[in-house]
Amino acid sequence: MPEGPELHLASLFVNRKCDGVVFTGPVRKSEVSKSPDVPFTCEAYRITATSRGKEVKLTLTPMKSDDPKRRAKSGEADQPIDVVFRFGMSGFFRFTTEDELPKHAHLRFYSTEKPCRVLSFVDARRFGKWVPSGTWQADRGPCIMFEYQRFRENVVSHLSERAFDRPICEVLLNQKYFNGIGNYLRAEILFRLNIPPFVAARSVLEGLESEDFCEDEKAVKNGITNAKTSDRTQKERVKEEAGDLLRLCHTVPLEVVNQGGKGYDPEKADYTDFRAWLQCYYVDGMKSIRDHNGRTMWFTGDPGPMAPKDSKSPKAKKRAKKEVDHDYTAKKKGARSRSQSKTKGKKVIKQETKTPKKEKVARPKEAGSKLRTKTETNTPQHEKRSTGRGKKGSSAQPTTAGAQRRSARVTRQNSK
Repeated sequence: MPEGPELHLASLFVNRKCDGVVFTGPVRKSEVSKSPDVPFTCEAYRITATSRGKEVKLTLTPMKSDDPKRRAKSGEADQPIDVVFRFGMSGFFRFTTEDELPKHAHLRFYSTEKPCRVLSFVDARRFGKWVPSGTWQADRGPCIMFEYQRFRENVVSHLSERAFDRPICEVLLNQKYFNGIGNYLRAEILFRLNIPPFVAARSVLEGLESEDFCEDEKAVKNGITNAKTSDRTQKERVKEEAGDLLRLCHTVPLEVVNQGGKGYDPEKADYTDFRAWLQCYYVDGMKSIRDHNGRTMWFTGDPGPMAPKDSKSPKAKKRAKKEVDHDYTAKKKGARSRSQSKTKGKKVIKQETKTPKKEKVARPKEAGSKLRTKTETNTPQHEKRSTGRGKKGSSAQPTTAGAQRRSARVTRQNSK
């Protein structure tokens, strides 16, 4: 999800690409988007952008003509209009030719050039929103990057509120106090300070001053003394700098901004430097569980006493599969191999189930008492059969009964 640094880089992207470009005609919206139409039509206007936390504001300014005879046509805008964007899960800006218009371009601004170029707001998941004639959202706090002093004062002055009873990792996503912090920033900030994510936010933020003494240190170097900074020892200053969570909420996002287009580059989509910058979020060896709001929290060590019970996080496995294989054909082959292995497994199970039946049939023959008695009584018959079979053989010996019969026959013939 785009966070404060990405939205600021998006505003810089718009200002860089739209510098000197004249736009014309109506602002067009895609048919599938449920966001409102932008009621703005002008023959010639310019676009500039600013950011604040997790919001970007585009200002459409009509150009004044040097020709006094020219009058604005009916229905054309003659005053600037602001369109406030919130990017949702996957929103970003693109600046392309009309022929290269992205598939999910839901709001489009057309230039007067030939061939025409288009500034478009692209959002594949359609969670992003825009508000025509909008202003900064009222329930969002000051920007963590560009309203730093106001941001500190807003947090410190509200520590007594119930919102800070929650775990620090969940409070960091509360845009009323931390406007611009998102999922990856909270993981990186807490990791650098070695703070368990599921400890009460108030216990972490208590003792922090509404004024950042680090800014006063710069003034001391320039010869401007301050009573607050002069009374503190060097050890106290180092300790405060190392454990000031509010300061890292300001400096860590600025590190991403300083990467420039490498952190936000919708044309090249190269995030290798950004991934190398990450120390905790989606990094191998780190732990992850879902917080009470269902968002995955990345951390190391003990999660803290307020961690949800029996929390599971399958996201690490999903990402591992994506990194290993991005080819749909390979996925199909893998699915076939898995299906074959399943069928083989079923065959093995069937064979194993048949073998006990054979054993059950064989056991009564071997162990039945009735069969044993029958075999014992029938042994002489088996012996007679064996002797009978032995007569057919050339090597069989005559029995005594057979010899007596032959001698009787001989005596009868002699008497006749």
